[in-house]
Amino acid sequence: MIVALTITKFRGLAVPFAFIGMAVLRLPLWLNKRCRFWKLMGSGKDAQVDLAPNYKHWAVLTTWDDQNDCDAFYRDSFVLKWFSFFGIENFSILLNPLSSHGLWSAVQPFKTEETNRSHSGKIAVITRAAIKYNRLKEFRQNIKRAADAMRIAPGFILSAGIGENPFFDQATFSVWTDSDSMKNYAYKSIDHADVIKLTREREWYKEELFARFSIVDSWGTLNGISVEL
Repeated sequence: MIVALTITKFRGLAVPFAFIGMAVLRLPLWLNKRCRFWKLMGSGKDAQVDLAPNYKHWAVLTTWDDQNDCDAFYRDSFVLKWFSFFGIENFSILLNPLSSHGLWSAVQPFKTEETNRSHSGKIAVITRAAIKYNRLKEFRQNIKRAADAMRIAPGFILSAGIGENPFFDQATFSVWTDSDSMKNYAYKSIDHADVIKLTREREWYKEELFARFSIVDSWGTLNGISVEL
């Protein structure tokens, strides 16, 4: 399986077309029967994890059984042409699932194979949560310290916040130098470990997912920085 994520920064005057795209582009994605799972999403300011949305950064996540199908989508699709036409920068990354636990919109979107489990080198992570309405304030009060700890953690390379809506359905995409660095942050960082504990005790989420990936390819820029992984 190939998982593809593109994050695009839209021109200021083109932001209304980003909102239109979130409605219009659902149809060609739904009609593409080779695309196994897709999400059109917004992002936080400068695509960051813990900041309020600024409506300039938008993302599309897709999954494919075959690399050729993914390549054809990136070469020919109306969706990517829309993003490119109205955007001033794009960052794209192709991923191979290593492990995935939990659900996203009541499905498991990332199919893994036993042969993929053994991996060394850079690793990408997607964590996604649907936050309960009555737990949103607690979540917002605690997520910033976890995000701050991530950005200074050893082995951290980059991160981006994405989600279907700006408050209740949120995901974090991050890249690390290796699996050990990611695990050290996730389970040994005081701030992040405390947030995990609170998540369980206070039952913040009605649905969640954690997935790890190897990196197949990447290109483009994010916040003006060329990203080659």
